[in-house]
Amino acid sequence: MKLLVLSAPSGSGKTTLVRRLMSDFPNLAFSISATSRSPRGQEVDGVDYYFISKEEFAQRIESKDFLEWEEVYSGTFYGSLLSEALRIEDEGKTAVFDIDVAGGLRLKRKHPEACLALFIQAPSLEVLEQRLRGRGTESDDKIAMRLAKAKQELATASSFDHCIVNDDLDRAYAELKRLVGPFLAS
Repeated sequence: MKLLVLSAPSGSGKTTLVRRLMSDFPNLAFSISATSRSPRGQEVDGVDYYFISKEEFAQRIESKDFLEWEEVYSGTFYGSLLSEALRIEDEGKTAVFDIDVAGGLRLKRKHPEACLALFIQAPSLEVLEQRLRGRGTESDDKIAMRLAKAKQELATASSFDHCIVNDDLDRAYAELKRLVGPFLAS
């Protein structure tokens, strides 16, 4: 089993890069994460995330249904389901995880030989804040919370296999492809 992990502070552009990568590599399949938060904007259950209650999330933790999970924000859980990775492996594809930094590091620690863990970062905290505000989906308090968390997450970038600065989408994507191609071919 191969696990391709892209992690980043919220607003760094990892989801945009993942979508572009998946359109160029048909042997990749998106591992849909589970979360206890409510959908934002146009998010769809079973496509963007599996939206489950806190109670069900707790039951699934107890049942060991997750490869990794984290209480990312107080009362808000995210996790990677083992069933997703197995479904993707059964299709003969490589699972792509678009997950938070703590989850990415946990997958890398648990599966070091099978995992390529990439850290995506915005060029600065100011740019990150502009991107978060540009979404128009969160309150000022949520944005402040995400920025405070981003400062902590940036300190972990060196623990990943590679760090890609997303200062220019085309350049960042070219670097991503250069790293992923050999991983998939190995």
